[in-house]
Amino acid sequence: MTTKLSLSSLSSLPARVARPKYDRSSLRGGIVHFGVGNFHRAHQAVYLDDLFNRGHGHDWALVGAGVFENERAGRERLAAQDWLTTVVEQDEGHMEARVTGAMIDFVPPADSAAIIERLADPGIRIVSLTITEGGYFIDPASGHFDPTHPDILADAGNMSAPRTVFGIMLAGLLRRRADGIVPFTVMSCDNIPHNGRVTAEGIVGLARLVDEDIAAWVGDNVAFPNSMVDRITPATSDRERRIVAEEFGVGDSWPVFCEPFRQWVLEDHFPAGRPPLEEVGVQFVQDVSPWELMKIRILNGGHAVIAYPAGLMDIHFVHEAMEEPLVRGFLEKIEREEIIPTVPPVPDSSLQDYYRLIERRFSNPKIGDTVRRLCLDGSNRQPKFIIPTIADRLRAGKGIAGLALESALWCRYCFGTTDSGATIEPNDPNWDRMQATAKKAKDDPSAWLGMEDIYGAVGRSPIFASAFGEALAALWRDGTRATLTRYLAA
Repeated sequence: MTTKLSLSSLSSLPARVARPKYDRSSLRGGIVHFGVGNFHRAHQAVYLDDLFNRGHGHDWALVGAGVFENERAGRERLAAQDWLTTVVEQDEGHMEARVTGAMIDFVPPADSAAIIERLADPGIRIVSLTITEGGYFIDPASGHFDPTHPDILADAGNMSAPRTVFGIMLAGLLRRRADGIVPFTVMSCDNIPHNGRVTAEGIVGLARLVDEDIAAWVGDNVAFPNSMVDRITPATSDRERRIVAEEFGVGDSWPVFCEPFRQWVLEDHFPAGRPPLEEVGVQFVQDVSPWELMKIRILNGGHAVIAYPAGLMDIHFVHEAMEEPLVRGFLEKIEREEIIPTVPPVPDSSLQDYYRLIERRFSNPKIGDTVRRLCLDGSNRQPKFIIPTIADRLRAGKGIAGLALESALWCRYCFGTTDSGATIEPNDPNWDRMQATAKKAKDDPSAWLGMEDIYGAVGRSPIFASAFGEALAALWRDGTRATLTRYLAA
């Protein structure tokens, strides 16, 4: 029998499903969160649920927010179940479900006036973000905020009704300034190097277009702590809904599946206060950079390494990619020879042990993470996860054969067909551009590296251009399997 998830049905759920131990009516909103997706609900919301279960921090509950109309569907799903979410952790020999209740409201998406009103509430002291790598208006080549983006210029000219997340946050900060309320802290939880600094550049950069005095005030008074977040969390499909219903008897229209592992390293800079998350495993540090670089290069970069060869070989799931010796061997060789040597030491951590942990996590057969998800949005992810590593290797005069092959595999993937001839459906916000460029690059590899906004100086390197051109030619001539075989034998 399946019980539809709601606040009134919590007591009727099967005993093996954990549920909030706290009284939901005792919670008060303290955090507005933009980007209420699976990762947020499997990560930040779970940490807060743990804290609330301990009887602490009940004035730090989550209020969802979003700037896109297409976020309304998720809001409606959550509203129908009183903002509750079933989180299922899976690994070999391990599967357990819990219902989390850390979210208490979700402002209607794209309603900027309503969101700004909530941001002006003195009870809100943190605004957090999981808006994906592509949501920060970053110029890929420089890694810095792009103040010329049309959406940013539109907000700068109409701050009375902003549409971007940065415009809405800035408007909320200005309301608090006018009302004499302490500014909220802005906490990015996205996989971006120096995510706090990048977020600050966005809000201050937009403010500078409006008024230099406002920009100075934001820079002097608003905190933007950097963070490193980690938990592998695939998208929800009918498969996950069916498992939750059949295995746990819970009718949840938007459950979250994830691995048991989770990590959150956070700079302790919250002038308006923060929940005591150290009690539930969050690591507070003065500088998150070492952990951040380790994760972005070894894990996120590793995802990119396995994604495109697996995609071209028609492999569906990530754990299946790790079962393919050529893909697994490609990952290990690049990690050990080219990626890990660029990562400085991390306090109390072994980079080799971290890689072995990553290898096990990628191999988890229960997660159901897809290769297509890893291939998504390369135009935003490659400049953050792969190209900086190539740049470091080139500066050090070290080899880049494996990373050049990874880049060639990405280019070949964007052509839009697998090695078997199957069509690859659009899988990048800039797919039309990427596919057109990949088609030109088949005969002229320099066309791909000429995307200055993505490759920057790396694309102008004769050493990289030569290695990339040879790798791309080999992929077209011999296919992915033969090219990987030759690389691993070299």
